[in-house]
Amino acid sequence: MIKLVYCLRRKEGMSLAEFQRYWREVHGPLVHKNAEALRVRRYVQVHALDDPINQALGRQRGNAVEPFDGVAELWWDSLEDFLAASRTDEGRRAARELLEDEKNFIDLERSAIFLARENPIIA
Repeated sequence: MIKLVYCLRRKEGMSLAEFQRYWREVHGPLVHKNAEALRVRRYVQVHALDDPINQALGRQRGNAVEPFDGVAELWWDSLEDFLAASRTDEGRRAARELLEDEKNFIDLERSAIFLARENPIIA
């Protein structure tokens, strides 16, 4: 399995609650609608807790990086499946639609995205 990990920061001026509501209620269904065209096998949203413990955890580790507001995780069976979606008109249209919507709630310049392979230690 190949996983796309997308560490998200919300657009300036948007509260965490607004960001998470939009992501869950608007963008989530849009990903679901386009999953087949993109060959996505699984999609999970990880929403950061609005709790002071998150800041404490960062301070405890000397973390100087601004925290993320959430993480999106998307799975494909293989790197070939991930790439194959971009070779179809339907897949390219779906990717464009999702990117256009991301601009409504994600600060793209301050977010991070990468492909990875999971190595479960405790499954």
